[in-house]
Amino acid sequence: MTTHPTTERPVTRRAARAGAPAPRRARSFAYGLVGVIGELLITVGVLLLGFLVWQLWWTDVEGDRAQAEIVRELDFVEPAPAPADTGPLVAEPRRDEPPAPIAEPGHAETFATIQVPRWVGEPERPISQGVDRPTVLDVLGVGHYPGTAMPGGVGNFALAGHRVTFGKPFNRIEEIQVGDPIVVRTADTWYVYRATGTEVVLPKDVRVIAPAPNQPGVEPTERSITLTTCHPMFSARERYVVYGVLDYWAPASSGTPAELLGTA
Repeated sequence: MTTHPTTERPVTRRAARAGAPAPRRARSFAYGLVGVIGELLITVGVLLLGFLVWQLWWTDVEGDRAQAEIVRELDFVEPAPAPADTGPLVAEPRRDEPPAPIAEPGHAETFATIQVPRWVGEPERPISQGVDRPTVLDVLGVGHYPGTAMPGGVGNFALAGHRVTFGKPFNRIEEIQVGDPIVVRTADTWYVYRATGTEVVLPKDVRVIAPAPNQPGVEPTERSITLTTCHPMFSARERYVVYGVLDYWAPASSGTPAELLGTA
């Protein structure tokens, strides 16, 4: 009997060839998916980088500009000019009873400025009423805790400020050492405080802004100042605190504190 060649193997080969595009399509889809994911990750990275640039740099640029303008617009008494060729007039320290503290202002009202001579290169910063972020700390600079003492008053003149972003007025707070001057200016008076210590506390430790710092319920006898800011850097986990007491006061019209002139 004559036998004929089988057709099974050619059919199998054709079937195999017909099924070949499936793996290629799968690989093509996988490569396309990887490409899309890669583009999405790049886009997200660019957006995050842009956010960081805005948050860590541009808000400082805007904050510094806005705060400098606020200080320029304050209607404060100018220090008395010195006679020609004698240099700036140094205010004479006074350690008697300072003027009666100014009344606590309305929310977000700017009423004083602060300078720390150790922070060489840092500008004079405005102090405004309140410590919320949207209307004070993010836009006006340093905030005053409502209900605490006013400059020069018996009690605790307590302040808060950003350590990073929005001008970061308290960025260099850890540089302050015991004995350093902290200079506050109101419309017509200088108040020169001296740092007495520092502390790191939890945000719930409101004892630091008590009328007698760290002594809730105790009647204050000193004219104190307290600076608070977030700690550590780029975190709000804790608070870094600087304490101080009033050293002396001087009328703004009498000159400029020696500490600001570098002659103290």
